[in-house]
Amino acid sequence: MATHQIIGSDGEQAALQYLLQQHHYLVKQNWRYKHLEVDLIMKDGSELVFVEVKTRSGGDFGLPYEAVNWQKQRKLSQAATIYIRQHRYEGEIRFDIVSIFVNKEKKYNIRHIKDAFWPRYS
Repeated sequence: MATHQIIGSDGEQAALQYLLQQHHYLVKQNWRYKHLEVDLIMKDGSELVFVEVKTRSGGDFGLPYEAVNWQKQRKLSQAATIYIRQHRYEGEIRFDIVSIFVNKEKKYNIRHIKDAFWPRYS
């Protein structure tokens, strides 16, 4: 596995542990449908939360959450729509980003952005 994949996988696990500590409940991890993927699907109270996790070990490519551009948001909202239809979910939803910096000592600086965006339907 490449270094960036290890950093991403470790970041996802750190994000999951953080969200569990915040009293979220794990529904699915790395849910896939064809070419679409949701890193974490969580429950926060009565809300179903679709979480995108971005992890970086340096600032050369900007802040982690900045990588969740409109194309990524569109794919995440498409995946959420499919998940909702497949599971006949009818409650409230939310899209969150967990932005993580990790240093060489594997210390994580986690920023949880709730309601990070709303899907744009056109």
